[in-house]
Amino acid sequence: MKRVLVTFVLALTTAAWGQGSSPSQQPPAGQPATQPPAGQQPAAGESQANVPTSQKVIKDPAEYNAYITALNTTDPAAKGAAMEAFVAQYPQSIVKIDALEQAMGAYQQAANQQKVEQIARQILSIEPNNVRALAIVVYLERGQIKDAATGAKARADAERGLQELGNWKPADVSPADMEKLRNQMTGIFAGTAAFGALQQKDYANAQKFYEEALKVDPNDLGNNYQIAIALLESNPSNPLGFWYGAKALSIAQKQNPQAFQAWSPYFLSRYKKYHGNTDDWNQRMATAANETAPPPNFVASIPLAPTPCDLAAQAVQQNDPSQLSFSDYELVLSCRDKTPANKDAAEKVWAFIQGKEKNGEAKLKMPGVKVIAAPDASTLEVALSEDNQTANKADMRVTMDKPMTKPPAVGSSVDVIGVISEYTPDPFMFTMIKGEVPGAKPAAKTPAKKGPAKKGTAKKKAAQ
Repeated sequence: MKRVLVTFVLALTTAAWGQGSSPSQQPPAGQPATQPPAGQQPAAGESQANVPTSQKVIKDPAEYNAYITALNTTDPAAKGAAMEAFVAQYPQSIVKIDALEQAMGAYQQAANQQKVEQIARQILSIEPNNVRALAIVVYLERGQIKDAATGAKARADAERGLQELGNWKPADVSPADMEKLRNQMTGIFAGTAAFGALQQKDYANAQKFYEEALKVDPNDLGNNYQIAIALLESNPSNPLGFWYGAKALSIAQKQNPQAFQAWSPYFLSRYKKYHGNTDDWNQRMATAANETAPPPNFVASIPLAPTPCDLAAQAVQQNDPSQLSFSDYELVLSCRDKTPANKDAAEKVWAFIQGKEKNGEAKLKMPGVKVIAAPDASTLEVALSEDNQTANKADMRVTMDKPMTKPPAVGSSVDVIGVISEYTPDPFMFTMIKGEVPGAKPAAKTPAKKGPAKKGTAKKKAAQ
């Protein structure tokens, strides 16, 4: 952080002073300058903020000498203090902002981050949209983002900086330097706005700001990593995040091995879930390392991992139904309406089941099913597959051939025999008719009740 701040703060805080109005006549920064003639003073009523440094003239010789003395101080810490003293002595000076910017740059040279931020915020209290001070504050605020609240504050300052940067035309910066500084500040403002949006889970705007920042520096480690997170965590997940993740890891592999070790499991896990395996991940990292942006066909180049229904159709294509289990049949039939291939597979499996039952004339025995419910003496709801047994979820309804005296207990494991007559794919349910549970006693027939004897019958019998 210090290196970056030195780079742009020193460039931004160089006051331009000279005897003539032409920039080519101005002495190098830090060199003594003579007091400018009265003819160079700003027009009456012109605000300090809008007056280029080259046109700002200090009328008071004592004030002028105090500023030049502070400007020519070589020790950074002493120069910062001298500029602060100048502002305290001449609070209405036309070069007050210039002096504070000089102090800001000097304290950065002295590696005094606390004073850098203090002076930057002092400038913003006078000029809330001062681009130079905003760049300092926003850069420091990014390092202080830890939740949605701090992210929102930094993002607001960064977005203000981006807006002001579009109209920023300082007179004391050459066109060549201006382009470099504008790019550098864009990276700072856009990167911080992006990170703030990421903390707020505003993934769409985070992506927009990160892309703007990465145009300035495509190899920025943090921005590549964070845009990858924003893309992959959005809903729906954007697979473009895999390119940025591969790019971030390719950079971290050289610059920050600890980050590489910490980040790799996340990207590998997400990539395997999306693609089905990680066989080509190392090649994707190697390719991204030499690219500055995702290629247009990147997403299309990643085949999706096969779904359970894809695998079900493949299983029927590659195997005879006799080699599959009833759990497999259930999966194949549940996927019937997903794709034409799934429909063909389901028809093949259903025809096989019907063939085993000889179209209802033969019964199938289903061993070890779990009783989920027994609504009445003629019905059982059971779970066939291991997953459904674990989840206590019925996947077959059995209509008994004869009512049961005592239905099996819920949760018990029993064998059932019957004819699977139909099924529904979603939610999945087999229907079995003519059901039997070996060992379960059918309900005993209730004997017919005898009617009352007719009158006179007993007497008649007795008389006989």
